[in-house]
Amino acid sequence: MSTVLLVHAKGGPPLGHVLSRAAARAEVHLLALSALPSAIAASAGELCASVVTPAEAQPRDLVSLIVSRAEAVGADAVLTFSEYAVVAVAEACEVLGLAGPGGAAALARDKRMMRHTWHRRGLPQPEFRPVATQADLHEAAATLPLPMLLKAAWSAGSTAHQIIGSPQEADAAWQRSREVMAESAQLGFAELHVAEADAHFVVEQIVTGTTEQWFDEPGWGDYVSVEGVVAGGVFHPVCVSGRMPTVEPFTERASITPALLPADLQDRVVALAREAVDALGLRDCGTHTEIKLGAGGRMWLIETAARFGGAMTVPQIEEVFRLDLVGMLVDHLLGRPVDWPERALGPGQARGAAGSLVVLAVDGQGEAWRDRRVWDFPVAKEAVALSEGSNLSVVPESSLPDGSTVPVYDPVGGANTMAALCLLSAADARTVLRDFTNLVDALPAVLPAAVPSVPAASQPAPAARSQVRPTAEPEGVAA
Repeated sequence: MSTVLLVHAKGGPPLGHVLSRAAARAEVHLLALSALPSAIAASAGELCASVVTPAEAQPRDLVSLIVSRAEAVGADAVLTFSEYAVVAVAEACEVLGLAGPGGAAALARDKRMMRHTWHRRGLPQPEFRPVATQADLHEAAATLPLPMLLKAAWSAGSTAHQIIGSPQEADAAWQRSREVMAESAQLGFAELHVAEADAHFVVEQIVTGTTEQWFDEPGWGDYVSVEGVVAGGVFHPVCVSGRMPTVEPFTERASITPALLPADLQDRVVALAREAVDALGLRDCGTHTEIKLGAGGRMWLIETAARFGGAMTVPQIEEVFRLDLVGMLVDHLLGRPVDWPERALGPGQARGAAGSLVVLAVDGQGEAWRDRRVWDFPVAKEAVALSEGSNLSVVPESSLPDGSTVPVYDPVGGANTMAALCLLSAADARTVLRDFTNLVDALPAVLPAAVPSVPAASQPAPAARSQVRPTAEPEGVAA
């Protein structure tokens, strides 16, 4: 039986889903760079031939660590589904002579290099400037159209994103974004291999998106993602996922498979995604390419990742199109033949629809909830009326336990302030969008009110602190 080394870190599809599919194709050895979610810790031991967590005192040369472990278990393939470990795994595969994303993997992680690569190819994207210092940010604010978006070059889940509306806001934005990146790193939501990655930033022009001429009904977000895979250097698009509108500044709220794009517009979107992936020179990996939709058919590339989409993107595709992307990628990396779709699948090939919703303390208009609430999935499921045939579930390993206070939404923290991740299956994508809209509107009213805690008179009031992740943290969502 073939042997696979799976490198686990925060983010990506739910680990339980990945392990069960990979274990059906090969003997799996798990190298856990992050703590295993408690919801699947026991099953991981049953599904894997071994589970190894590096000791804190062990040197954190990840490439050497991965290579050493792969050689110890006789791995025929090494892979990861985490954004934060992609570069290290790609370099380890190069050392081992195994199939992997290739030496260009960093181009799909560092947003500065990604944009430079696309710029050289003349691909449509927002105007940008790399930023390494506070002085760089001031220079960018003087040359780029305002408002502009400050991004951490190696972040995921919209972490440390800030809109800068005037040059006077640059200093505070710079300080806050660096603070959030440092806090995220302490919690494991940061690049694991590249030194000082948390100090790399980029600023981008904010382009104006629209859903008109793209979607026939309201409620959709003005961007989509093309899910695919690169096999032997050849890009194979799988499908296009739609979105609900983001929460300010650009935090993702929900992904819906499939996107209800007319066939000719889907073809145009997929063609741009193909150009973006080809330009990066990836070799063997999943891909996730986000594209902004504009008026008059305009499009702009947001970013491409050298891995499958995070959250529930992979399970959604399996449910809707009956494609086990995890198992198919494992087979390909092991040298087995795989029948990838001949072209991107669309609504005509879908069996129903599925979507995932990140629960944030923000209503449908983007306003923060007026009071604190307690996350309680059974209460939410019972109280919110869904369409006939729709089924709502919660992803335990990506959610806070019932009874936890929903974190205050922090725009700079992005998805780091999520309370839960929900999955919805329905008859079609329109129904998913409608049910999610109803759910978002209802949650601040139906969830139990949190009981405010009153500090003892003898104790000083607690100091203000960032809302980046509650103590009992859900698994990260890197979309």
